[in-house]
Amino acid sequence: MVERDQAAPPADQLAAMDLTDAVQNHAFSDRVLIRSIVGRPDGGAGLAGQRVRAAGWVRTGREQGKGTFAFLELNDGSCPANLQVIVDAGVAVLSKLVATGTCVVVDGILKVPPEGTRQRIELRVEKVVHIGEVDPAKYPIPKTKLTLEFLRDHLHLRSRTNTIAAIARIRNALAFATHSFFQEHHFLYVHTPILTTSDCEGAGEMFQVTTLISEAEKLEKELIKNPPPSEADIEAARQLVSERGEAVKQLKAAKASKADIAASVAELNKAKESLSKLEERSKLKPGIPQKDGKIDYTQDFFARQAFLTVSGQLQVETYACAVSNVYTFGPTFRAEHSHTSRHLAEFWMVEPEIAFADLQDDMSCAEAYVKYMCKWLLEKCLDDMEFMAKNYDKGCIDRLRMVASTPFVRISYTEAVELLEEAVRGGKKFENEVEWGIDLASEHERYLTEVKFQKPVIVYNYPKGIKAFYMRLNDDLKTVAAMDVLVPKVGELIGGSQREERYDVIRERITEMGLPLEPYEWYLDLRRYGTVKHCGFGLGFERMILFATGIDNIRDVIPFPRYPGRADL
Repeated sequence: MVERDQAAPPADQLAAMDLTDAVQNHAFSDRVLIRSIVGRPDGGAGLAGQRVRAAGWVRTGREQGKGTFAFLELNDGSCPANLQVIVDAGVAVLSKLVATGTCVVVDGILKVPPEGTRQRIELRVEKVVHIGEVDPAKYPIPKTKLTLEFLRDHLHLRSRTNTIAAIARIRNALAFATHSFFQEHHFLYVHTPILTTSDCEGAGEMFQVTTLISEAEKLEKELIKNPPPSEADIEAARQLVSERGEAVKQLKAAKASKADIAASVAELNKAKESLSKLEERSKLKPGIPQKDGKIDYTQDFFARQAFLTVSGQLQVETYACAVSNVYTFGPTFRAEHSHTSRHLAEFWMVEPEIAFADLQDDMSCAEAYVKYMCKWLLEKCLDDMEFMAKNYDKGCIDRLRMVASTPFVRISYTEAVELLEEAVRGGKKFENEVEWGIDLASEHERYLTEVKFQKPVIVYNYPKGIKAFYMRLNDDLKTVAAMDVLVPKVGELIGGSQREERYDVIRERITEMGLPLEPYEWYLDLRRYGTVKHCGFGLGFERMILFATGIDNIRDVIPFPRYPGRADL
């Protein structure tokens, strides 16, 4: 955890603010955001003399002047900079305030500090309204520098550190930018299901959703507590039904009263119902229900196999084929046993679909979207980006500027392979062999974007054998109209394609890839009825954050990372 020098923020951030304005309380909280004080062009100096209530958590605290006063660096998460707070011993017990992690709410007067200090404004406390104490001996997030790996073991507290809070604000800004970009371009935001019965990628690495296991466990406990009926129990119940039936016959033969017959029939029905329940219960068997030696999914919650989605693309296409331009932005899941710094089991995807558009349009949209996000961070989140540049990746701001202002290179897959082969002939060594037909590895992608072109690269027209069934088959019958956007630092950031709109072709592709047709009949309907040329792509949201911040491990750019062996909180 590295503390940031509190230099004045960039002048363009709040340049429009009148420096004579009184600082305003937050709309829904009886306090002033620290950002609205220190985030001004003058660093807050113009607010000197104003009384405010500030609140936050102590980043660092120390008693000074032989215990007569204390300095607190207070942060409320609204910006990376802290507000310096000075508390006299006569106002509060200083030892309760100075521990890192302590929550305080204070009233005081904003004053310009003495010359020579790095702060532009400080708060002299008149009253301490609240103290949420911390025992420094037990608090797991001390003010010393901590590794990001260590912080993963304390997910519930790691957002109190400068780094994770900065990443959270950058993540928030990129999410806001995503919605702004697509809304400005008249896309409709569609919520696609998290539970699905189709495998978009055809990879089979999906989390299954089932109640069969819990139901089987429940049944097992129930059968132990209340064992199923024996053959003797069932035989006795059958005997009772027989006796009750005979009694009804006799009453009818004796021409008994209607009331007596009705009562006897009721007894018969009761005996039949009891027998039926016993017979039904006797069929109950512990374990997961099976049929023909396989799991019987008709007994499951959805009466069929269900999974957590790996992509909202197929579902959102149904809306693209009706309302034209759409996008979905939500969590997706992959049950891949990977422990690399680039993989998560739960991650977020941004997936637009554009009707009446082809691969060229798809590439243009992807390029515009990435540039928009880079510009957004430079304009709206520069203080956090400066923090990342100072502490993690000196080149991250320059990288954003380069991507925001540089036209992306566009090359075919075949051209990309030729360039890589040329590099190998020139002495470049890759761990993964280069030949036409391979899926480009991260090292190949990064060579193209970081070494060969030193700018973002879009590779298009990939071999059909390494791409999904829904990508449009090109006229050469060997490649599909697919494209990947490669950027420095992470390699592939976006994967997309023109979708196959021809019914016969896509039906053949599904069969060719060994996928069953039945789960995709609804998808084929989009081609049977009013088919349309359309395209789309998916951006891995966490990869965009890695690219922007320069953070090395994807587990540190999502609030609650899920990966093999870990699903904390």
